[in-house]
Amino acid sequence: MAEDSHAQTPPEALDEAAASAEHARLAAALARHDRLYYQNEAPEVSDAEYDRMRRRLEAIEALFPDLAGAASPSRTVGAPPQTGFAKVTHAVPMLSLRNAFSAGEVGEFLASLRNFLGLDEDQPVPVTAEPKVDGVSVSLRYEDGAFALGATRGDGREGEDISANLRCIAEIPQRLPQGTCPSLLEVRGEVYMNRQDFLAFNRRQEEQGEKIFANPRNAASGSLRQLDAAITAKRPLCFFAYGWGEISSLPWSGQMQALQALQAWGFPVPDLCTMCHGIDDMLAAWQSMQAARAAIAYEIDGVVYKVDRLDWRQRLGSLSRAPRWAIAHKFPAEEAETIVEDIAIQVGRTGVLTPVARLRPVSVSGVMVSHASLHNEDEIARKDIRIGDAVVVRRAGEVIPQIVAALPEKRPPDAKPFAFPRTCPQCGAPAARESNAGSGAESAARRCIAGLTCPAQALERLAHFVSRDAFDIEGLGHKHLKLFFNDGLIRHPDDIFTLQKRDDGALAERDGWGEKSAENLFAAIEARRQISLERFLFALGIRHIGSATARLLALHYGSLESLRQSLQSIAIEDGKPAGDEWESLVAIDGLSVTVAAPLVLFFSQVHNRAVVDGLLAAGVRVQPAERPAAASPLSGKSVVFTGKLSGLSRAEAKARAQQLGMRVVGAVSKSVDFVVAGEDSGSQRKRAQELGVEVIDEEEWLERCREAP
Repeated sequence: MAEDSHAQTPPEALDEAAASAEHARLAAALARHDRLYYQNEAPEVSDAEYDRMRRRLEAIEALFPDLAGAASPSRTVGAPPQTGFAKVTHAVPMLSLRNAFSAGEVGEFLASLRNFLGLDEDQPVPVTAEPKVDGVSVSLRYEDGAFALGATRGDGREGEDISANLRCIAEIPQRLPQGTCPSLLEVRGEVYMNRQDFLAFNRRQEEQGEKIFANPRNAASGSLRQLDAAITAKRPLCFFAYGWGEISSLPWSGQMQALQALQAWGFPVPDLCTMCHGIDDMLAAWQSMQAARAAIAYEIDGVVYKVDRLDWRQRLGSLSRAPRWAIAHKFPAEEAETIVEDIAIQVGRTGVLTPVARLRPVSVSGVMVSHASLHNEDEIARKDIRIGDAVVVRRAGEVIPQIVAALPEKRPPDAKPFAFPRTCPQCGAPAARESNAGSGAESAARRCIAGLTCPAQALERLAHFVSRDAFDIEGLGHKHLKLFFNDGLIRHPDDIFTLQKRDDGALAERDGWGEKSAENLFAAIEARRQISLERFLFALGIRHIGSATARLLALHYGSLESLRQSLQSIAIEDGKPAGDEWESLVAIDGLSVTVAAPLVLFFSQVHNRAVVDGLLAAGVRVQPAERPAAASPLSGKSVVFTGKLSGLSRAEAKARAQQLGMRVVGAVSKSVDFVVAGEDSGSQRKRAQELGVEVIDEEEWLERCREAP
C-alpha cells in the first residue's frame, strides 16, 4: 500500500503528493489515538510510539507548511469532550506541552527563550523543574474560597463538568482559607492513582470480572468519568496542583512562589520541584528524577521545565497548542522485545481463570521479566497474542509486567490463536463467563464453577473461611492450613470440625506442635461451632457477599433455613434468575442485581449445598439473626418508600422502619406488605396497585410508627 511506503520514507525525501498522503495518514492515526487515550482510557500504542508519530507529522509540516491547517493534530489538544457530562468552556485554554527528548532539544528551548526575550547568552533564565505526573489534567474553580466547579481538559477549550466526582477526592479542598486567596481562583492540577493503590484496584477489578486498566493514568481517567459519583468515591484517587487558569488577582510573581501559596492553601504539590538557573541545573534535575522514578509512589514520565518569572511568561505567550514558556523533557521509553514461550492458566480464590504469558526472560527498567498477566481471553484476542510471538514488554507503573503489543511480522508460521480453556485446568469443572443478571452483558472473566470443591480455590477459600470476620478460628492461620491441606487433614470446611475426632493424638506429635497447642486449637474450633447467620454467609466466600451484605441478608431472611428455601426455589431461565422470589431478592434495599446473581448461583449448585450440609452435619449451629424491636406489630413486615416525602428524609424513614424491625426493600413485589407513597411516586405506586399491595401516604405511615411501641 502507498501509505506503508510513505511511512518508511524520511520526511525530507517526500514529494508534495507523498507528503500530503503521509500527513493525512498520520493525522487520522493521531486523532484515533487521542480518542482512545482521552475518552476511552484504552490506548493501543505506547507513549513513545505516539510521540514518534507526532514528531514525524510536525517534521512534514515544517517542510510543507500548507498541510498545517487549523484541524491538524499539531494545533489541537486532547480530544473533544464525551457526551454524558455538561460542557464547560475554559476561560483560559488548558494547553498541552511541547516535548523534548534530548539534552540538545532542552538547550534549543533555552536558546529560543533568550532569543524571543532579547536576553544575552550569559543572562540566567530561572526555570522550575517539576515532575511530569502521568495522570489526568483537571481544572478546579473556587469562588470566594468555595469549590464551585471542576472540569476535565477535554480539547483544551471545552471540557466536561465532573464537579461531583472531584468532590470525592479527599486531597482536593472544598473550601480555602478565608481572606488569603483571590475571590476567583481556578487551580489546575493532575488527578492520579498511586502505584500500590492501582495494583490493589486492578486486582479487585480482575476478581470481579470487571475492566482491567493498563496503567494508573487510565484507571484515574476511567474513575473520573463515572456518571455515578459513588463509584468514583470508592476509587483511590489523589491530586497534585501545578498551576492556575482564570484568576481575579495575581498574588505571586513566579511559578515557585505560586506552588508555595497553593500548598499553603491546602493543595498537595509534588515535593520534587526545584529551581534551576541554567541547562546544567535542568539536566541534573532530569537525571535525578529519572533515577528516583522507580522509588516514587506515583508514576511520572518526564520533567516539565517552566519559566519562573510571570512577566516573561506574559511576553512569551503561547503557540496554537502549547505555551512558549514551558516544555516537557520526556524520559526514554522503557520497553523491551522478547518471546512468548507459553501461555499458562492460573485459577484464583474466586475461580477466575487468568492467562499468564511465560516470557523468555528480558530486562525491563533494570528488572528481569519472565511473565506477564494477559488478564482474560478478550485481551488475548484483542492483541492477537500467540505462543511463539515476538512481543513488546514494559513494566506498567514500573511494577506490573505488561505486553504492549505482538509483532506479527516476526510471527513463526506455525503460531496459532490461543484456545482459551472452557474447563478448569485444576478440577475439570466447567469454566463459564457469567452474564450480568440486569444488563445481560457478559463478564470479561471466565470462572470455574466448582467453588469450594476446586482444589485450586480450596486453600484460599479455607483461609477466608477461618478469617476474622468469618469463623475467626484462632491458631488456624494460613501456614497451618497449608500444611493440613497438603497432608489431606483439612480439604473442606467441614473437615475443620471433625479434625479432633479424626486426630487420635497425631497432631500433638507433629513438628512444632505439642499436646498443649493441639488442645488450644481444638478448643478454638469448638468455641466456633455456634456462629451467627451473617458470619456464616460471609465465611462461604460467595462472590460479592461481604460482611455488610451478609448482615443485610441475615436480617432480611432471619434464618439459614428461610434463606436456603427462598434462594433454592428461584428458577433459572436461559441462564438468568427469574420469578417472584428473584424479584423479592433484588428488591431488598441495598442489594443489587450484580450481588444477588452470584448468591443464587451458589445455592443452585449441588456441590455448594453439600458443603453447607456437611458443616451442619459436623455440628455447626447457625444462629438466627436477631431482629430489633421484635415486639413491634410492624416487625418482620416489608415496606417500600417511593416518591418525595415532605415531613422527613428518605434516610430517616428507612432508619425508623429498621428500628421497628421492618425490612426496607427497593422495589414493589407480591411479597411487600405495604408501600409508603409520597409526591411523584409514579410507577411504584402503579405497580403496587396492580399487585394488590397496600399503599399508604406519609401521614398514615407516621401514625403507624407512633402506634408501634
